[in-house]
Amino acid sequence: MNTAIPSTKTIYLLTLLTLFSLFSFAQSYELNKGWIFRNYKEVSLSGEKLSDPSSVIQGWKPATVPGTVLTGMLNNQEIPDPFFGMNNNKIPDIYTVGRDYYTYWFVNDFEEGIPTGDKQVWLHFRGINYSCEIFLNGKKVNTKPFKGMYIRKRFNITKLLASNGKNRLAVIVYPPDVVGNPNGGQGGDGTIAKNVGLQYTAGWDWIKPIRDRNTGIWDKVTIEKTGAISIIDPHIITEVPGKRETSGIQQPAIIKVSTTLRNAANRPISGALQYRLDGQLVKQSVTLRPQEEKEIKLPDLILKNPKLWWPSNYGQPYLYPMELSFVPNAAKTTSDKKDLKIGIREIQTYWNPHTRSREVAVNGQKIFIKGGNWIISDAMLRFSKERYDAEIRFHRDMNLNLIRIWGGALVERPEFYEACDRYGLLVFQDFWMSGDCNGRWEDPLKKDDQWTRRQYPDDHQLFLESAADMIKMIRNHPSLAFYCGGNEITPPDDILVPLRDSILPKLDGTRWFVDYSNSDAMSQNDIGGNGDGPYGIQDIKTFWADKTWPFNSEVGSVGVGDLESLKRFLPEENQIAPLFTGFNAEGRVQETVDSVWQYHTYIGYGEHIAPYGKTNNLEDFANKAQLVNYNQYRGLMEGFSAHMWDWYTGTIIWKTQNPWTSLRGQMYDYYLDPNAGLYGLRSGSEPLHAMYNPVDGFVSIVNNHFEKRNNIMLVIHAYDMQGKAYPITKVFAFMEPSSVKKIMSIKKQIDELAKDKGAFLRLQLMDAGQHLLSDNFYWLPDAKGYYSGLTDMANCKLDIQVKQITPGEYAVTLANNEHDNIAFFNRLALVDNRTHQRILPTFYSDNYLSVVPGEKKTVMISVDPALTRGKQVVLTNAGWNVKQTAVLISE
Repeated sequence: MNTAIPSTKTIYLLTLLTLFSLFSFAQSYELNKGWIFRNYKEVSLSGEKLSDPSSVIQGWKPATVPGTVLTGMLNNQEIPDPFFGMNNNKIPDIYTVGRDYYTYWFVNDFEEGIPTGDKQVWLHFRGINYSCEIFLNGKKVNTKPFKGMYIRKRFNITKLLASNGKNRLAVIVYPPDVVGNPNGGQGGDGTIAKNVGLQYTAGWDWIKPIRDRNTGIWDKVTIEKTGAISIIDPHIITEVPGKRETSGIQQPAIIKVSTTLRNAANRPISGALQYRLDGQLVKQSVTLRPQEEKEIKLPDLILKNPKLWWPSNYGQPYLYPMELSFVPNAAKTTSDKKDLKIGIREIQTYWNPHTRSREVAVNGQKIFIKGGNWIISDAMLRFSKERYDAEIRFHRDMNLNLIRIWGGALVERPEFYEACDRYGLLVFQDFWMSGDCNGRWEDPLKKDDQWTRRQYPDDHQLFLESAADMIKMIRNHPSLAFYCGGNEITPPDDILVPLRDSILPKLDGTRWFVDYSNSDAMSQNDIGGNGDGPYGIQDIKTFWADKTWPFNSEVGSVGVGDLESLKRFLPEENQIAPLFTGFNAEGRVQETVDSVWQYHTYIGYGEHIAPYGKTNNLEDFANKAQLVNYNQYRGLMEGFSAHMWDWYTGTIIWKTQNPWTSLRGQMYDYYLDPNAGLYGLRSGSEPLHAMYNPVDGFVSIVNNHFEKRNNIMLVIHAYDMQGKAYPITKVFAFMEPSSVKKIMSIKKQIDELAKDKGAFLRLQLMDAGQHLLSDNFYWLPDAKGYYSGLTDMANCKLDIQVKQITPGEYAVTLANNEHDNIAFFNRLALVDNRTHQRILPTFYSDNYLSVVPGEKKTVMISVDPALTRGKQVVLTNAGWNVKQTAVLISE
């Protein structure tokens, strides 16, 4: 009788089935419902009594967790919306009323039974501001102090669970030790930086003080169930040697995996730590002694032909699923597992001796950095995966490739990094220092002198402990590219040295660390000054003609939204347009500005609105501000790109978003409604882009791709203010990888056409199949610098058709009659026809766009279908010389 021998493939499949049939005890859930809270002065019970499930609790109000005290008060209608008008001034500030006013108990009843055998139940806190005491079922949980905003804590509560499964958790949260005087300075009087926490909460030049300083259980609380062995803070390193291409067969990559394992049992346990990646199983046999905790390294995996992770516009940000688990010997249960998404990539940095600045490479390919500075998603820490996704998507849509997390805020949450991983945005992560609070400059508004402030925070060991914990939290994300010691200042030496030389090499030795954001190690400062900025509107010509720092970490400008945006947070009586009144004797701009605008940190458009004519009302001002926004941010990025690898290796805009209702430095408002700056930046940041130098009249092409682009046709048209076309040239261009090239000067033709009324200029790039690759539309002033021809443009009418592709996806076609004028600067919006409010967030492939006579343009619109469900949705459009129209969208 013959006995069949199983094939290798059969054994492999049987092994897979065995692994997949393993039952995993590991699971977790979030405690984010059913919380109540009350000021601790109104609570007479001790923590032990309060957390006893038999204690009766009456008169408490629903709490928001994750959230802050102020968020809970707002949701209970105890305070007005601090983001609207002057409401923030109606809320007591902690500096005035004292810390007790915002010291609160938070209580949650939850069900969880006592597990059997070696099974364990863990209580996780991902962030509390600023210190707390924790009680469960009449027992104190944290036997050691729990202090510091950036510390995660994990408690084994197995033996504290109630026998009937009815548990009560009680947490008293204390505000920051030093709350700071919000006296109008950057970070108030600066003493907010004595804590290891947020600095902006005492106020900045783009935000007013957060009255409770964000006291509360501000991040997730979770219950996790495991077996005896639990997995803590896995570490994934990917090595991608050599210079790679974005397509074709790849040489192997090396995957290095390690993690800390903890044995909570009172007996030794042996088993296998293992993971599966791209169909390959890697495992390591492990034995842990009773109550032992140790780091385990798995064998390196040589992954053949890997799919690599690339930044946006360079390639796909591919993510591999990975399940890391511990399986005890002879057990049918997985003791613990972590589901991860891994991006295989390697980030390098070099010193560019020509530009004298830092150059960034991913997988061996140099990347010209086009970045945006980020503060925080919401100033009151109301975070969500959906909001993070929308904001990072906006940054991807702006054709940016990096986000810098500013040092006065926090190490961003895993959900932020997950979105950056998906959309291909590199991240430059600051630690918690600022030149303003931590003493770089003399400042009469600060309480302490510079030498004293230089030693902030008070607890250096807490800073280092917090930094180490946050590094462990985020280090597996492929989007994380760099660490930075602080914003515009280094940490004190006894923080900087161990952070740089010990903590980072041990916990994450794969990323470049720069000691501070405008360090000479990042960008050689040979022109004096601070090394970043300026922060106001600039003449577009300066971006092209004046050399600034070779890697500017902060350069930015305005960001006022349109009328709909302004009406969301300005009371009706304060919807008054600023008025430019000229210059004073010192040459400074004079502008009459409403007090609420000033409170919401209006930066000033000054004389830059005037070339478009006198403003008639708020709507007129806001519309003209969009023209300035678009030009400013397109010009900024074009000017830097024009000098790529010659003057610059990158730039980071200050800033691309606001966490509250500010009137400066933003491409979309707090409510996620984009202004024209987003689309101007989107145009100026195109990876393949034709652009016009307003100084010498040269047209250039920039190619950010890694590949040559041959047979690119540049098409140049000019138009007068009546829409008549003046073809200038069609010429083939051949672009080397990651390069910029001057093609030709058209200054003479453009100056002649524009001298009386101004003109329009259109630059297009076509591929060999005559498909449109880039479309850049300028409006140019007359010889005196005014846009005089815009003031009396003839009206134009567009034919608009809307087609639903899938739920939430629409194709909008705008057609202009060949005998009509140019339909200039059209703003599309999805609107709820019943409330007449825009549906937000909505994503447009283009907006604030112009359509020349005889042309059709298609814009793709995307929105979460849940936002339109049950609504009568219309598409509205209004342009500079196009009256508002509305088209009903049939679902």
